[in-house]
Amino acid sequence: MPATGVPHYRRLVAGGMPAAAAPALLPESADDSGPARPLSGGGPSRHPAADRDRAPVAAHDTVTVALRHGLEAVDILRLRRACGAVLQSRNGATVSFLVPAGTSATWHLPGSSCTAGAQLPPATDPRWVMPPAGADCTARPTDAWVLRSALCEAACTLTAGGLGPF
Repeated sequence: MPATGVPHYRRLVAGGMPAAAAPALLPESADDSGPARPLSGGGPSRHPAADRDRAPVAAHDTVTVALRHGLEAVDILRLRRACGAVLQSRNGATVSFLVPAGTSATWHLPGSSCTAGAQLPPATDPRWVMPPAGADCTARPTDAWVLRSALCEAACTLTAGGLGPF
């Protein structure tokens, strides 16, 4: 463990985010052109047409984790019938859980990052792990404390199985 008290695999990168979570906030597809833009909707748009297809969601934040960790947490949450909308990144390396707005102000869990706001693709986008549901395709958030518990349990499960740290 380094002198900072943060394990080397959980070191923070610029902006205070865990190194494993930082790529989730940038566009991953190789065919994207222009400057990088966070999923949270701030800043200039790369492709104006792409923004028309996305529904802005100001009442939600997103928690992003590595793919293996996130999928294990999705399984745990589904068994508890507590899983809200979950989206996989373009390159498939991370998943993002939709959580209630304001979660980013208090979210402190190593190996994850929480971003205020969200711009979600249409409900028909194939990257949805748990798509928006209901007659109006509303994206339901996962309770932040239930998600935290599931992420901790998923980390223990992966570590016990020899697949962690991740």
